[in-house]
Amino acid sequence: MPAADLDDLDRAILRKLQEDSRTIAETIGAEVGLSAAAVQRRIKRLRASGVISREVAVLDPEAVGIGMTFVVTVEMERERLEVLDAFRKQARAEPAVQQCYYVTGSTDFVLVVNCRDMTEFEAFTRRMFFDNGEVRHFTTGVVMDRVKVGLTVPLNGC
Repeated sequence: MPAADLDDLDRAILRKLQEDSRTIAETIGAEVGLSAAAVQRRIKRLRASGVISREVAVLDPEAVGIGMTFVVTVEMERERLEVLDAFRKQARAEPAVQQCYYVTGSTDFVLVVNCRDMTEFEAFTRRMFFDNGEVRHFTTGVVMDRVKVGLTVPLNGC
């Protein structure tokens, strides 16, 4: 669904669902001025069109024993399509990789990685980087403080 097809009511519903996807249609409807049935129809359309791609539980990593977060920049040996695609596939398959971005500039990828501790991170680096002959260089930053973590999309622009 193109962004132009979203009206103000769709955006209001999406904002509410991004805050808490368990908010019931009656509550959303009361806030945006629609019936619960109309809200449910719109949510169904937003799901079917792919605007709502997934609905998940967001966990606190420390609460489940994942105490460390790393930001890793990766420079590949060659920028050939098959090399980039292979790394994308490897990153998607790796549970420790929370986010992976293919970027412009001096590096090729930026990863956000969660691990229990440094020992687990070292094992991760062996699998992802040292065992991959196409990785030229990687740099790791250890996250000191989770200042802001989110996946909400700004619906009124940046």
